[in-house]
Amino acid sequence: MSLVAIALVVFGFLLVEARRAARHERAQRARGGIDAAGDVYAVMRLAYPGVFLAMLVEGFLRHPPAPLVLAAGVALFALAKALKWWAIVSLGSAWTFRVIVVPGAALVESGPYRYLRHPNYIAVVGELVAVALLSGARVTGPFLTAAFTALMLRRVVVENRALDAILRR
Repeated sequence: MSLVAIALVVFGFLLVEARRAARHERAQRARGGIDAAGDVYAVMRLAYPGVFLAMLVEGFLRHPPAPLVLAAGVALFALAKALKWWAIVSLGSAWTFRVIVVPGAALVESGPYRYLRHPNYIAVVGELVAVALLSGARVTGPFLTAAFTALMLRRVVVENRALDAILRR
């Protein structure tokens, strides 16, 4: 599998997701939504595609991974995207890249949210590991996946505070 094909798939999904998130953000704001305090969106906005790009650059500098590693990467990427899109569809217009609080909004408890509080973030970790496998990023993959996961954990704190505010109404 070529790195160009991997990049097209990864960044193609990012573009589709960014457009959907922007559309949902406009809908949330029209319903009176406000940004949650302490969100790390500005950093994540640059870091998320940057992590993928760094892994792909490392992959360009290395030999391609073994076929079994490629197969594992493809399978994990497909599973991660399936979980992520299940979360996106379940949240509907509530899914955005930003943490936005809409007064009076109901907590979504359907789809993967029946089982997990933050399935999207689990899916993102799966995407990162998958791209590390697909590109053969043995250095940037683990390091940047861990760093981005730490950033997402900070975001989960912000999101949990926002969810608690909705539930307390």
